[in-house]
Amino acid sequence: MLERRKARHQALHILYQREITEESLSRILADGSYSSDDGDPSEFCREVLLGVEAHQSRIDAVIEDISQNWTLARMPLVDRNILRLAVFELLYLEDVPDSVSINEAVEMAKVYGGEDSSKFVNGILGRLSEIYAGGGLAEDTADE
Repeated sequence: MLERRKARHQALHILYQREITEESLSRILADGSYSSDDGDPSEFCREVLLGVEAHQSRIDAVIEDISQNWTLARMPLVDRNILRLAVFELLYLEDVPDSVSINEAVEMAKVYGGEDSSKFVNGILGRLSEIYAGGGLAEDTADE
């Protein structure tokens, strides 16, 4: 469990780097240009990062749809990347319970986000979990 927590934090750092540098995740991982403080990304970290990259258009659309009155551009950079990681887990990783993904995202928001980040992240992910559990989201539509 602690290994996955560490992997999520490292994935968040790398997603943040991607937004700042505008490099692809694939390039960052291939070049090893991520912070060496975290060590080499684990298999889980890589899976989550490459999954976010592969499904980002759907993930972003889901976040914007659920976050009512918030575009991704308006969201703080850290919050939107925490949400991307968690939404990927909720939609695409069947071996991770929803409650674990949500809890981990909320805890990251407490550490890296602003004063209200954890409430914001929890609200969006809780709503997504309710909709998804009720079959409100189509399994996998074509990603753009």
